[in-house]
Amino acid sequence: MRLEIDVLTLFPEVVEVPLRASIPGRALERGLAVLRVHDLRRWGLGRHRAVDDYPYGGGAGMVLRPEPVAAALDELRRPDSCVILPDPAGEPFRQERARDLARRPHLILICPRYEGVDERIRELVDLEISIGDVVLSGGEIAALVILDAVLRLLPGAIDPASMAEESFADGLLEYPQYTRPPVFRGRSVPAVLRSGHHEAVRRWRRREALRRTLERRPDLLVGRQLDSETAAILDELRREGGTSEAAAGGSPAGEGEAADRH
Repeated sequence: MRLEIDVLTLFPEVVEVPLRASIPGRALERGLAVLRVHDLRRWGLGRHRAVDDYPYGGGAGMVLRPEPVAAALDELRRPDSCVILPDPAGEPFRQERARDLARRPHLILICPRYEGVDERIRELVDLEISIGDVVLSGGEIAALVILDAVLRLLPGAIDPASMAEESFADGLLEYPQYTRPPVFRGRSVPAVLRSGHHEAVRRWRRREALRRTLERRPDLLVGRQLDSETAAILDELRREGGTSEAAAGGSPAGEGEAADRH
């Protein structure tokens, strides 16, 4: 199944150019997905193709009107479409959602501009997604983040082995990576990585992934169901140097609920 993507924007070039490079570009070239970028002004109102207006109640800036968006969706939407609005009020974008979207047949992304969208536009979408607690000039950058995360997951986009141990692949941050030279400015590559001992390397990577997650994103471990090896490693890490109660929130397998916050 080939993923079809339609993007509604006032600045098509902001979306088209980045997605033609690197992994997303290769996915499109290989026919794994089809990308169609539409200028929302095509459905604009009147002689000037207006898409925005002043907000009722006063205030600075302009608000995206509902009519152009509704007209575009009337033309593009299908029964199997998922319409996405990038918005700070949406659900936090996580890897599990990217995997979900990569399995959909048709995505439509609406890129808002100005001071936001008319509230009635929200009634027309299936999903609102936030890429973080930041304010952007428009939804194009957020749409690019979403599409980059989705396109690289399509079968054939990249080597599956490359994704197996990436950050968030199993709910943890990725372990530290090293390459040549073996010593750089006095810092050496850990000896275990040069040992050729595959089981020792695997355990080191698991331990360091857990250490990094504890230090930087302890929330990822809260309520998480853990296998016996992972639970033992976490116990060792806690004994080495205390962590907060939030960071110590994992449970051995069978005790507690698996985290599913998507």
